[in-house]
Amino acid sequence: MSGPEVYRLPVSPQEAGSRLDAYLARRLASLSRTQAQRLIQQGHVQVERGRAEASYRLRGGEVIVVQLPPPRPPALTPQPLPLQVLYEDADLLVVNKPPGLVVHPAPGHAQDTLVNALLYHCRTLSGIGGELRPGIVHRLDKDTSGLLLVAKHDRSHRHLAAQLKARRLQRRYVALVRGRPPAPQGTIDAPIARHPRQRHKMAVVPGGRPARTHYQVLATWGPVSMLQLTLETGRTHQIRVHLAHLGHPVLGDPLYGGGSLRCPQHPEVERALRAWKRQALHAEWIRFQHPSSGAWLEFSAPLPEDLAALIALLQQAYAGAPDFPPADGAAQS
Repeated sequence: MSGPEVYRLPVSPQEAGSRLDAYLARRLASLSRTQAQRLIQQGHVQVERGRAEASYRLRGGEVIVVQLPPPRPPALTPQPLPLQVLYEDADLLVVNKPPGLVVHPAPGHAQDTLVNALLYHCRTLSGIGGELRPGIVHRLDKDTSGLLLVAKHDRSHRHLAAQLKARRLQRRYVALVRGRPPAPQGTIDAPIARHPRQRHKMAVVPGGRPARTHYQVLATWGPVSMLQLTLETGRTHQIRVHLAHLGHPVLGDPLYGGGSLRCPQHPEVERALRAWKRQALHAEWIRFQHPSSGAWLEFSAPLPEDLAALIALLQQAYAGAPDFPPADGAAQS
């Protein structure tokens, strides 16, 4: 296990008066304020070569020394969990992940993840992703369903990761969103970084990492539209952040504003929308080059049952209304 990460943080005059714990949470994106307080209590933070309290008020000009101890990874236990494998050979697997399944273990969630299921299924996975993410080439959020690539060994992982970095690995998603975008198709080109105040979120931030998402409106039913989305880059929460930035967050997204909608003309639809508790986002298609044969492979995954049922309800309720955007992208009345 590697040693602690050490940070030396000079305090600017503008930071004078700030609490130590709040300052650390702002300066170190990986820390929450609670985590900063815990580090201070455990003696991992020094101010002018001495320990300090979380409530210490900065004067400006000090140097804060922070030691981040290496995480203690939980033991990975193979578990016989349901696993839908669409393709498998000696190099890789293509898996259709259901909504609600966490991809890899994390502190506080060591069991019942996709990785636990994969270890039971095939025992050996690549180690490039680290102790907690064996085999995982790219990730999906817990409540996002759909296709994931898994590498069985390091050579395969490096090949697939290189495709991802070079944007040759292609991915397409389907999402239900609030309202209807102003144009039937378009590109969201907006840089993404950690939210400047809410550190558990990402946001469109000037100077952030470049991010591009292409969208096409497939259908509109009352207050909900179905979009097809293609990623040109792969930032954390990219689709969710970009659609929220566009003003049409993913339906049911608790983090980026996709809460329930009013639909008084169709109470059955309103009840279903109020009951919907996860982001309505599905990774439906993937295309990549096989790391050994060089052949181009593509796979698709059907919508999960809950999302398919919600779409069917919307189609039925709005059967007499247009379910596609007008050519000029005008707003629906």
